[in-house]
Amino acid sequence: MSDAPATKVGPPWHRPLRGRLDEHVIDSVALRGNPLGDPSARPLMVYSPPGTDRTALPVVYLIQGFTGQVDMWRNRAAFQPNAIELIDELFADPAVPPCRVAMVDCWTSLGGSQYLDSPGTGRYHSYLCEDVVGFVDARYPTLAHRDHRAITGKSSGGYGAMITPMLRPDVFGALATHAGDALFELCYWRDVPEVVRVLRDSYDGSYQRFFADVRNRPARSRPGDGVLRNMWAMAAAYSADPDGTVRLPFDTSTGQMIADVWQRWLAWDPVRMVPAHADALRTMRGIYIDAGSHDDFFLDLGATAFRDALAGIGVTDVRFEVFDGTHGGIGYRYPVAIRYLAERIAGVL
Repeated sequence: MSDAPATKVGPPWHRPLRGRLDEHVIDSVALRGNPLGDPSARPLMVYSPPGTDRTALPVVYLIQGFTGQVDMWRNRAAFQPNAIELIDELFADPAVPPCRVAMVDCWTSLGGSQYLDSPGTGRYHSYLCEDVVGFVDARYPTLAHRDHRAITGKSSGGYGAMITPMLRPDVFGALATHAGDALFELCYWRDVPEVVRVLRDSYDGSYQRFFADVRNRPARSRPGDGVLRNMWAMAAAYSADPDGTVRLPFDTSTGQMIADVWQRWLAWDPVRMVPAHADALRTMRGIYIDAGSHDDFFLDLGATAFRDALAGIGVTDVRFEVFDGTHGGIGYRYPVAIRYLAERIAGVL
């Protein structure tokens, strides 16, 4: 056995980057005093392709799914490079227009923010569009214009990638979504009966009892933890009152729909948002949509509905694919979309 300093390990444990990965901390103005008491100081990673330190480049913003923390981009699945290594491999190809990739943290103690400003979670939309984008443009040579900024992500990150350019077309000019939350009656409402039964059988119908219990044991150590946490976090994003009170769109005893609250959710469904944001969507330099054909949350159907809604407003220059796969294990799709975005925001069509 030897631990001599000259001994080095290689793949799969270590793949030296050809580009550069910088790690920063942003003390966010938008997140100060957020209602969950979550930290306003957030990590940010910025990847730069090899040989581009002084070059003004477009930027792709990469955002995560529900429960994601930015450091999870280092996580490795068996027999596969991690996301950072995939991005580095992509931009090592001289045929790919160089872009910086900013990896953003929008985690909350509920699990996620849906990248919205909400009185139930905090001002995460403002944080992303103002604090993060401003930080990157101030510290790196960038092409600081919406036509040279794109956003991409998977699942809740795919949701954020769909709605953020609709709301802020002045900031982002292209998007890519992998299995983004869409067509809410399929991806969310299907969980209502399970939520009601778990609350009834384990917590006397009380979310407060659930949160009191889950704080005192390992996360996801009981059946139903994931679905209960997800439903509450979505309600905190979509249907919190101005005072921060979280409203669920169903009766917790029966599962019966509370129609006015459910309509508040549907107003945030990307499929239903398209007509009201048609002008913004028509200005996008690129739109990429994909999902697995057997997505666990039926987000392949949401992806198709989003594509069809875009066609309904005349946006047909869309890269769309339903591929053979489920919701998990699709990290290999990230560089496919990022390459598409790099070509679009660099002006190479």
